[in-house]
Amino acid sequence: MARLQQAAEIDPALVVRDLADPAAAVSLADAEVLITGWGCPGLDAGALTAAPRLRAVLHAAGSVRSLIGDALWERGVAVSSAATANAVPVAEYTLAMILLAGKDVFARRERYRATHTPPSPAETSAIGNVGRRVGIVGASRVGRRLLELLRPFDMEVLLHDPFMSGSEATALGAEPVALEDLLRRSDIVTLHAPDIPETHHLLDRARLGLIRDGGVLINTSRGALVDHDALTEELVSGRLQAILDVTEPEPLPPESPLYRLPNVVLTPHIAGSLGNELERLGKVVVDELERLAAGLPLAFEVRRADLARLA
Repeated sequence: MARLQQAAEIDPALVVRDLADPAAAVSLADAEVLITGWGCPGLDAGALTAAPRLRAVLHAAGSVRSLIGDALWERGVAVSSAATANAVPVAEYTLAMILLAGKDVFARRERYRATHTPPSPAETSAIGNVGRRVGIVGASRVGRRLLELLRPFDMEVLLHDPFMSGSEATALGAEPVALEDLLRRSDIVTLHAPDIPETHHLLDRARLGLIRDGGVLINTSRGALVDHDALTEELVSGRLQAILDVTEPEPLPPESPLYRLPNVVLTPHIAGSLGNELERLGKVVVDELERLAAGLPLAFEVRRADLARLA
């Protein structure tokens, strides 16, 4: 907050939740920069009319898709997002789940609770992360950060991203493959693609059927990337395992069997920034504001053409 006050004139007590609120009219009329976050109402033509001096929107969160409309782009307002910072905890969560899944931690916990007996060597012969094959779907900010985090481990990494060349994938430490090939070959499949029309139910019934028996699906992206009904059938049958931080719908209805299945780990959309991790998002926004004040270009600018590929 001290840095914000040095870079700009702000009212630390002012938090606007409704851009049409008459109480916010005076501040919006003078505002050159909006700092936005999760839950901010969309910046439509009406909001822009109320903020005639607006020249930048600094989003202290991830996706700006629901925030930004045509009117803002046509006004030439600059947009920045802290999505790169938000990718860090998502990649960390995913790495943790990959390592735990490779050790079969969740299933072993359930068995230990039931039997109070350690497993025999024969029961653990297929457990471990040496040579584990991880398939990453999407070289997004999270996907790229995950690739970096996986480098120290003795794993084989496959990558599918239609927007990336084979040489780029190789440079990131992954083998570029088609999606179907990735699904067939991977022990663990983790999703990091954007939620756009082209990726809706990217993993449909047929593609889910390509994942090997006992394979693990991790989804920290968006629930809509997976056909939920088909996934539920696979999980109820016990053929696959899943670690799901996002679902379709979200949250799942109380009667969903996924809450109770031993081969499913459900978390309530916690992979992204929470608690003290929010400080990282705030620092990104303050850095961006200081750049604006100094007449420098934004470091994390979002352009209109980017939206077709962003979450």
